[in-house]
Amino acid sequence: MGNFISDIKTNFRKGTISLQYIYINIGIFVFTSLIGVLWLLFNHDGTLWLQWFELPAWIPQFIRQPWSLLTYMFLHAHVLHLLFNMLWLYWFGQLFLNFFSARHFRGLYLLGGICGGLFYLLAYNVFPYFNSFLYGSYLLGASASVLAIVVAVAVRQPDYSVNFMFIGSVRLKYVALFMVVTDLLFVTSGNGGGHIAHLGGALAGWWFTSGLMKGRDVTKWINQVWDFLSGGLKRKSAQKPKMKAHRGGRMQDYDYNARKKAQSEEIDRILDKLKKSGYGSLTAEEKKRLFDASKK
Repeated sequence: MGNFISDIKTNFRKGTISLQYIYINIGIFVFTSLIGVLWLLFNHDGTLWLQWFELPAWIPQFIRQPWSLLTYMFLHAHVLHLLFNMLWLYWFGQLFLNFFSARHFRGLYLLGGICGGLFYLLAYNVFPYFNSFLYGSYLLGASASVLAIVVAVAVRQPDYSVNFMFIGSVRLKYVALFMVVTDLLFVTSGNGGGHIAHLGGALAGWWFTSGLMKGRDVTKWINQVWDFLSGGLKRKSAQKPKMKAHRGGRMQDYDYNARKKAQSEEIDRILDKLKKSGYGSLTAEEKKRLFDASKK
């Protein structure tokens, strides 16, 4: 058992950010499912507590649990719901990292989920069709975030072909178009809220890539907030000066940090070049450095 957990930790640390988000989603699903089973053993509804982390359609309830705009995108209703979302996230997450950075992935996953959640809230409180469902409807799932990733890649490389079983090679622009049109057609179905959230995620993906091509990163604020929060945690944990082993000797923290800063500045320079001139303008060495950085 110890080796199994150790292997998971190692794979998580060494995996790409898309793989890490898959691990996070699976881990949360397993944890919430076990809690649900425990509640059922005591004859309690195992799903009621989870609603505090799902996104409610009714605005007064959302005001009581505003964190749900973030937490809902990491929850799933059942195994198949999780499986399909994670398969799409795996396929298109890897493809996304060929054209964008790990920071972009993190920012867009969250932005897609936020836009999807806001679309859901807006639609359910504006359109009279949803009045009868308003008070008991909750949204959960990573679909909006996943669709943001799919559409972002499709806008960046519309003629890139992907292979589907039983279908064959299909260009990304047709994949994205099919998904968006399908969601539009099913907004009044039994899962109308989910399809509306998908449209919000798709808009986020288009907004991100089209903005980046013009030199604007709409996920920048998300990453800045993330860096601020994670930086605070790192400052709290770094109470004592540390030494790092290096080629048989020892290297002080400030040497290590200086090197990391130089590497970060080089990646920023490559990303600026990518924004201004596109992926084709990068040299082979720059592409390799960008790819290596996306794995960290």
